[in-house]
Amino acid sequence: MKQLTDDQKQVFRDLSKQYGLTKNDFHTHQHYIIIKRIGIEKIQTKAEISVRFESVVMERDFCVVKAIGKSKLQEMETFGSASKETCQNKYYPEMAEKRALSRIVLKLTQFYQLPDLIGEDETPIESKA
Repeated sequence: MKQLTDDQKQVFRDLSKQYGLTKNDFHTHQHYIIIKRIGIEKIQTKAEISVRFESVVMERDFCVVKAIGKSKLQEMETFGSASKETCQNKYYPEMAEKRALSRIVLKLTQFYQLPDLIGEDETPIESKA
């Protein structure tokens, strides 16, 4: 994991406080700061983010889901995908949806301005704790 600057550490602390996150909502990996699923849900609730999903690709071995998220201030979209290369289970549509949700919540709340911070469902297979 890259060393955060003092400014980035302050942003991290401020965002964590704003959304009611505690150390139990995070996991530190050697390459990432990982926000656990419960942390993503806390952020979504606190920020009053509504999300709808659209199927983009639904194949036996590969799925892509688009998440359209809306907060009080903005609306944006992002994608989540899952395949045998990126997922240990065979529930590709569900994993793609979870990844898309995690990404849209973190994008709408500015967490993605921090380097090497990802949602638990985005974690590469080799990084799972």
